[in-house]
Amino acid sequence: MKQFGPDPNAIIPNKNIPSLCYIKNVITNPNIIVGDYTYYDDVDGAEEFEKHVTHHYDFVGDKLIIGKFCAIAKGVEFVMNGANHRMESVTTYPFNIFGNGWEKTAPSLKNLPLKGDTVIGNDVWIGQNVTVLPGVHIGDGAIIGANAVVSKDVPPYCVAVGNPIKIVRKRFDDDTVDYLLKLKWWDWLPEKIFSNLEILCSGDIDKIKAIK
Repeated sequence: MKQFGPDPNAIIPNKNIPSLCYIKNVITNPNIIVGDYTYYDDVDGAEEFEKHVTHHYDFVGDKLIIGKFCAIAKGVEFVMNGANHRMESVTTYPFNIFGNGWEKTAPSLKNLPLKGDTVIGNDVWIGQNVTVLPGVHIGDGAIIGANAVVSKDVPPYCVAVGNPIKIVRKRFDDDTVDYLLKLKWWDWLPEKIFSNLEILCSGDIDKIKAIK
């Protein structure tokens, strides 16, 4: 059977670039869900992506969900809900985690400012050393600039930078964004993607709209 592009089940899809890892194929935590072809780029250990998902505790139950065809650069950190401390009490100090009698102050989940699942769309580019905070949603086709702190949702096909994150521009006009969100090219079969690579990698929206 003819193969159209790299094997989505490979760990290192291009042996000439060992810093790139298809992270779906190395994830062990069932609460981290990653789509096909999404890669992490790190010369110091691309296969150790899970180390960059911090404070991710089973008892909290939150999920990190990342779509297909995302490009994630070195040094990213996904901070999950386990990092949150209760805020309504006099002190935010987590006495309970140190034991020795202090565990009597352990808060219930309802007393913690939990933000829900962290969801990254499809075809998202996340630059180096970006920090994504708990419960954030990043839309399809978004670009996150290097060193940003993503503290709020980023709409689809927007470019966002800074700390705190701010939207600097839309990549396309609203009609084009609506079209691309309906097109969902990332869900095409590999053969169809392969046949339309040149168009997908161009800026010719008219040709993209002509794809059958």
